[in-house]
Amino acid sequence: MSTFPKNITVEEIVKFESDIADLFRAGKIKAPVHLRSGCEQHLIDIFKPIVEEDWIFSYWASHIHCLLKGVSPEDLKQQILEGKSISLCFPEKNIYCSGIVGSLAGVAVGTAWGIKKQGKKGTVYLFTGDMGSECGIFHESVKYALNFDLPIKFIVEDNGVSVMTDTRQTWGSQRPWFENTIYSQKIIYYKYENSWPHSGLGQRIAF
Repeated sequence: MSTFPKNITVEEIVKFESDIADLFRAGKIKAPVHLRSGCEQHLIDIFKPIVEEDWIFSYWASHIHCLLKGVSPEDLKQQILEGKSISLCFPEKNIYCSGIVGSLAGVAVGTAWGIKKQGKKGTVYLFTGDMGSECGIFHESVKYALNFDLPIKFIVEDNGVSVMTDTRQTWGSQRPWFENTIYSQKIIYYKYENSWPHSGLGQRIAF
């Protein structure tokens, strides 16, 4: 059983995302990409206790999650070049990602339930954005996981927006709904500022 990350640094993560941006800018990636920055150290810290048998469920901005779970930069880059940036899946690493908001919450909870029922080792980690955490399916999943004491953690990565919509303005609150509730014990929450646009590079790319 090995732990992750394997000495990956903030600088290496930043370089990977920059390399993907260059490939996208050059028209080598003929599908959407979602780049992230400002969250590198947060994620490095979150992944420290994660081991090989643990499960990662993530969304369309999952490059860094894959790297920190042990996917090689070469294999990850190849899938991105094949147009799979928003739906990266590496079954051999227990990594499943989707571009559909909230779609993996139930799957992640079901996986955690299976681990507990079968007496297996492993913890499930479900990543979502701040606006995704406001979805009904997220609330239901956290509530179910807490009530049945399932081996799962929900990670909310808060960059303040959903695409270009301000999360706080949308929901009329400066605080996430789970703050100071019993549900927060199942949730890892952090804020960051992303220097990349939600999708792409913010410029027209000719393929």
